[in-house]
Amino acid sequence: MTDLGESRGGGTGTGDQGTLERLLSVVGVGAVELHTAPQGLRTQVTGVHVLDALEPVIRPRELLLAVGVDPSSAHAVDVVRRAGEAGAAGVVFGPGRSDPTVRALQAAAEEGGTAVLFRTAWCTWAQLVGVLRAGLAAAGAPPMPATSGVPLGDLDSLADAVAALVGGSVTIEDTESRVLAYSSTEENVDEMRRLTILGRRVPPWRVAAMREAGFFQALWGADDVLHRPAHGQDPERLVGAVRAGGEALGSIWVAAVAGRPLSPNAAQTLRAAARTAAAHLLHHRTHSSDGRLVEDAARALLEDRGSVEVLAQRASLPPREPCAVLAVGIGSGHAADDGPSGLYGLLTLHCAALGHRVVVVPAGGGTLVLLSGLERAPERADGQVRRLGNALADQLSATIGSAVRVGLGDVVPGLAGAPASRRSAEQALRALVAAAGPHTVARSEDVADTVGILQVVEALRGLTLPPRTSVARLREFDAGHGGSCLVETLRAYLDHFGDVSAASRALGVHANSLRYRLRRIRQVSGLDLENPDARLLAQVQLRLGGES
Repeated sequence: MTDLGESRGGGTGTGDQGTLERLLSVVGVGAVELHTAPQGLRTQVTGVHVLDALEPVIRPRELLLAVGVDPSSAHAVDVVRRAGEAGAAGVVFGPGRSDPTVRALQAAAEEGGTAVLFRTAWCTWAQLVGVLRAGLAAAGAPPMPATSGVPLGDLDSLADAVAALVGGSVTIEDTESRVLAYSSTEENVDEMRRLTILGRRVPPWRVAAMREAGFFQALWGADDVLHRPAHGQDPERLVGAVRAGGEALGSIWVAAVAGRPLSPNAAQTLRAAARTAAAHLLHHRTHSSDGRLVEDAARALLEDRGSVEVLAQRASLPPREPCAVLAVGIGSGHAADDGPSGLYGLLTLHCAALGHRVVVVPAGGGTLVLLSGLERAPERADGQVRRLGNALADQLSATIGSAVRVGLGDVVPGLAGAPASRRSAEQALRALVAAAGPHTVARSEDVADTVGILQVVEALRGLTLPPRTSVARLREFDAGHGGSCLVETLRAYLDHFGDVSAASRALGVHANSLRYRLRRIRQVSGLDLENPDARLLAQVQLRLGGES
């Protein structure tokens, strides 16, 4: 056992081996998907190797990562054949497979006796290498006898089992000091544990103090359990890092309860628990049904990436029921921060409270809500979407204290149409923000004229106009005469369709002052306000902004 002030380097080796079945049960669908395993799942896996085009060495009983190899190519089939000849456990290709691809690779796999797997779209190659190596180490580690009945990934049950063995309270945390699970200790616990559990993370001030004291450097560098003696109101604590394949996955904390000392073998128990916890933490990371996996799968659906059926399963959404996307923004159309008090957390809470099965996805600086399982009848589905949009706009505006606008996407028959619904929702939100009017909820067809002009303006952004247009002359004049506001005046006049009274009210000036400015506009720029072409060009340039 190592005291807090000590730090000894070390790590777990990667020589432990397991089977393909055990490895997939640990890392599973969040990182890699099995397509075929001709030799069965009891095939031994001893390592992970990235295919090198310059030195294409293939080792027996290893998983070969075919980085950069198109799974639909003849090269991919050749790689599978050579992997079978070398006795490799399997070959992992990137995402994006088709039926012909699958058939060709399966035939080669059955001929050579090697497994074929596919990397998921939301796990990069760099992440996959770390996950597989950690998975191998975790899969080869024997479980604690007392935790052998704990289902893989059930961190709460694991925390309870460890707590019973050590005679204290237990929290399991990730590498960012967020609480993933805690034991259901019935007795009163110390204040720090109470704050940590309530906030689902170690308080920021405590994290900062431990970082400054060098605690985390000691924790991630030590190869033994760290001991923190009791101090004042803080009870005795033990903490052990959870590692696998050289990767830090998190930590397990043990604290004495009600003034009683921990069990004599608490440190030994925690060492064994940390080894066992590696598989549980890795499984939790890649299998979380309500966490990153769901969000990433929904984002892939909205971006039209990957198999709709597979992604729908990952996100726990019905693939063939009507759905729609809502785009939500504050003021300028950008979402608030993603903290619990920000728009992201509020959206999730309000949608759940309203009884809707949704996935909230931050995207492009805004926030998208994928709403599925709508009524089959189009009118009823449209009504569901509009009611949710109105409720979110009203409730979130009241909570945040700022106008929340919601663009309603078109209802589509299934998740395959989600990207199209997203586009219409984002168009509607941009139109609502651009109009800056009293309306906070709209479909793209409700604001079709604004959507249309925004599309026209966007298409014209790359167009080079003559340098001495009327608007260009006005901008030049305003820039050279401090306090001049001829461009602003022209914009108000055109926006109000030539209504002098309405434009003067919008500018906060007398109607005669506005008429004087209009005469100056004609003198300075030569703009003929009676000419419809001149008016149209001026309005388009004003929409484009100062770059044209």
